[in-house]
Amino acid sequence: MNARVVVTDYTFPKLDREEAAARQAGADFAAFQCRTAEDVAAAVAGADVALVQFAPFGPAAAAALKPGGTVIRYGVGYDNIDLGAAGDHGLRVGYVPDYCADEVAEHTVSVALALLRKLPALDASVRSGTWAAAQTARPMKPFADTVFGFFGLGQIGRAVQQRLAGLGFRFIASDPMLSQADAAALGVRRVDTATLLGEADVLCLHAPATRETTGFFNAANLAAMQPHAIIVNSARGQLIVEDDLAEALSAGTIGGAALDVFNVEPLPADSPLRTAPNVLLTPHAAWYSDAAIDRLQGLVAEDVARALRGEGPRRPVSR
Repeated sequence: MNARVVVTDYTFPKLDREEAAARQAGADFAAFQCRTAEDVAAAVAGADVALVQFAPFGPAAAAALKPGGTVIRYGVGYDNIDLGAAGDHGLRVGYVPDYCADEVAEHTVSVALALLRKLPALDASVRSGTWAAAQTARPMKPFADTVFGFFGLGQIGRAVQQRLAGLGFRFIASDPMLSQADAAALGVRRVDTATLLGEADVLCLHAPATRETTGFFNAANLAAMQPHAIIVNSARGQLIVEDDLAEALSAGTIGGAALDVFNVEPLPADSPLRTAPNVLLTPHAAWYSDAAIDRLQGLVAEDVARALRGEGPRRPVSR
């Protein structure tokens, strides 16, 4: 019986590269648009390779995939894959953390600078008939007096810092994986989270959603930030308690926010973030460029070929 490659769900116009990789290895190929865990389990039953975008890959799917099979997540994270269940069934799990690092970094820099220079507020003032630059823009520090903080300084965080390095900012970061030597080489001061919250004028989130980080930016920790501070999240929506952030923005206890990721996507119509002041919202778009989709699908197709040769994923995820 031929090996089988299954795509559980996808938002791409076509799957030519993934299908070609499967067919060239003599495998069958099928694509679905699963939404539920039950749909996924039915789709992947007996398959050797499962390619997953947003659908939940849970215990039933892990049990249904062929023992020793491979699961590849289209994307930087893998929150929708039950790693424990995958490990229990001897599955290999991979993801693609490097397909859009530049795009996410460039988006993060763009929105951070826009908020630091108060571009949304200044634009709105002109459109409303107000011509008062200082009144609209204050408080506004020059970049040389601005502390740019990082909650997590991995691949994407470092790409952001490198792009900002020539603009005069001072940098601080809190990351348990950041060594003192690496921080010094980057020109970053390593600090604890309390110092990060208290000193950052702009705070970029580049951490995964773990037991320790989920909900970290709650009312108490937001209150520990400076009242003019800006928070930028292009990592995981689960890092922020959204109701607490909306309340802090409305109360003026935090200066602004730029958010590309949310707890629920699309952002619900009744989310208080929609009406909160000084917030810039984008629809999980930081990853996007015309080249990024092609890059993502090409790397996943490479992982299909690897899996069908009996090799592990290019970027494996450990349990």
